[in-house]
Amino acid sequence: QVQLQESGPGLVKPSQTLFLTCTVSGASMTTGFYYWAWIRQPPGKGLEWMGVISYSGSTYYNPALKSRTSIHRDTPKNQITLQLVSVTPEDTAVYYCAAAKSLILGATSKDLYDYWGQGTQVTVSS
Repeated sequence: QVQLQESGPGLVKPSQTLFLTCTVSGASMTTGFYYWAWIRQPPGKGLEWMGVISYSGSTYYNPALKSRTSIHRDTPKNQITLQLVSVTPEDTAVYYCAAAKSLILGATSKDLYDYWGQGTQVTVSS
């Protein structure tokens, strides 16, 4: 059974850099042929696709967030990381990682993913 667990600081100050980690268990990030995505949901709003990294290490980003977002993988630790620079209160959201066998850029429907983490709350406030 594949499980995804997000973790992060919870509270970040404006202008700082947010670092989040998604720990994967039950599947290999490289041989499992999954696409690993980050998706977020601001309070009272819909889901927003942030970007994805493939099993081969290729990355694709939401054009609206591309200048501030980096997704990497730590294969020895079986983790996906998200870096979001210059955060503002508008970046306050629940952040999710998800895994899919197919690459669908911009996908936010849970039906399009094989696995979905429980999410981690991030608040940007001074």
